[in-house]
Amino acid sequence: MTGEELDADARVELRTLPKELATKVARHLVMAGQLAEEDPEKAYKHARAARRLASRVGIVREAAGLAAYHAGEWAEALAELRAARRLSAGSDSYLPVMADCERGLGRPERALELVKSPEAANLDPMGRVELCIVESGVRRDLGQYGAAVVTLQIPELRDRRLRPWSARLFYAYADTLVEAGRGEEASDWFARAAAADRDGETDAAERYAELEGLHILDTEDADGGSATEEPGIVLETTDVDEATGGEPADEPVDDSADRPVDEDVDEPADEDPEEPVEKPSDAAPEIVAATAIEFKPAEHEGPDVSAEDAPEAPAVFLEPKRAEDEEPPSGS
Repeated sequence: MTGEELDADARVELRTLPKELATKVARHLVMAGQLAEEDPEKAYKHARAARRLASRVGIVREAAGLAAYHAGEWAEALAELRAARRLSAGSDSYLPVMADCERGLGRPERALELVKSPEAANLDPMGRVELCIVESGVRRDLGQYGAAVVTLQIPELRDRRLRPWSARLFYAYADTLVEAGRGEEASDWFARAAAADRDGETDAAERYAELEGLHILDTEDADGGSATEEPGIVLETTDVDEATGGEPADEPVDDSADRPVDEDVDEPADEDPEEPVEKPSDAAPEIVAATAIEFKPAEHEGPDVSAEDAPEAPAVFLEPKRAEDEEPPSGS
């Protein structure tokens, strides 16, 4: 770790420090960034070390604030980000995080003040979406579930093109629908979130399966390799026979061959042989694949994602094998 891994703009801010000190601070900032997801507590310690060395540098206070936020230290995160705004000529990019810190501290009214502040209009599309997600969470905290749903019904929610914020926005909307008691709609949006979440940042697939009463099967084979050429999530239902304690019921046995040939058996007459008689099926119910999402070029401005990033077949839930099929599907 040399410190050269730090973003170029951040290194520019550190030039106000002596070279040796700047290198040391940069190394702490790089470690804080790398550990933010896997070990937020350790990342927080690195950010605090950098702050002790260079408390008058805006990028250092920003890193300390974000690290404190990921570690759940709401009050310290709020103080550091306020300082970062002062040192960075009033940057508003931290506004969603600051509002969420107020929410974490149990101060929903203050959070809403930040959401409705004039500075919110200066946010880029990503920042505006994040701020809406925070506001929706605040409304839920206040028991305003209808308002929480409406807050997320923004144009970006209906954007048919995959955006950097799509997975988080779809997931937040689905989660809010659950809180509002609209489970059927929530299931559809969890499916959309799973289709958009290519990096597995959310548990949208698991939430969808939970709402639909399905099970997620591991597609890894016994040798640790993938059982299918392309990764996928397989969902299936499970038939349970209560009389056998959860074991599958035995197949009915045809004992007609063991009957005496002279046994007098009354066979039911076919009332209408031309009309097929429907028999109840014991097969597992068919699972309908999750709603596929067609991503198309957007008509409004905003950060773009190349066409290669748009999923060709965004439905990630595969239809399970029915009980009467002869051979199991590959990867199940």
